[in-house]
Amino acid sequence: MAVRELDDLDRAIVYALQENARKTSTSTIAERMDVAPSTVRTRIQALEADGVLTGYHAEIDYERTGLQLHTLLVCTAPVPEREELAERAQEVRGVVAVREVMTGQENVHIEAIGRDGDDLSRIGRELDEIGLTIEDEDLIRNEYETPYDGFNVASE
Repeated sequence: MAVRELDDLDRAIVYALQENARKTSTSTIAERMDVAPSTVRTRIQALEADGVLTGYHAEIDYERTGLQLHTLLVCTAPVPEREELAERAQEVRGVVAVREVMTGQENVHIEAIGRDGDDLSRIGRELDEIGLTIEDEDLIRNEYETPYDGFNVASE
């Protein structure tokens, strides 16, 4: 994996998109950085092509959709199978995020959404069937994200 060095404009773009990709325009970033909007668009395309920007994701309030149970499942996978099992876990209906963790135990963290306890039980059974051992289950009340401040050129 090649590492791309980010200059001030790249960092400002990444930070602005982390803050709010949907409502951030190239013109706003261009004005803040004193460059042309076309320069920002070109940089965004290059950051996407280089794999620095890999997607833009909607934040969803699952509770407002009737999906009351937002759960974190902490699982263990045999280390040689961790990546494969994490990928297979994404196929389970109700799983919305999977993270591989670099530990021997509790090395796959899964976010799942369910309407009721039956949904969560089904998800648990399916994860067990593919070879994951569920170590812990926690209901998520709220989740907060913030952009990495190391990309905020205004704070330097």
